[in-house]
Amino acid sequence: MKKDEANTNETVEESLDQATDAVITQTEELSGEPSCEEPIGVKGLMNVPVQVTVQLGTARMNLSDLMQLGAGAMLTLDRQAHEPCDILVNGRVVARGEIVTVGDQYGVRISDISPAS
Repeated sequence: MKKDEANTNETVEESLDQATDAVITQTEELSGEPSCEEPIGVKGLMNVPVQVTVQLGTARMNLSDLMQLGAGAMLTLDRQAHEPCDILVNGRVVARGEIVTVGDQYGVRISDISPAS
């Protein structure tokens, strides 16, 4: 278990390093001059907000079928009930997990973390 956590931490750090490099490159492109400041680094990115989405599944339908939906209508998703949901950060799948209830709210228990690409 500790080895998995270490690999996960390394993967997260690699992803953050890649994001930092991308921010520096974009800044240089926008300003037209190379950045002479120190790189932001992982520590500087920790307060950057990200959008986290939990996706149970998707459905495709014609617009005419969509327009006929109303209160009480059932929308069937492309996943079975036992399949894990996707956890997305800024639109990219980063993990999978199972839906749980925590008191009167929903939560996700992470079961698998996707490798950094």
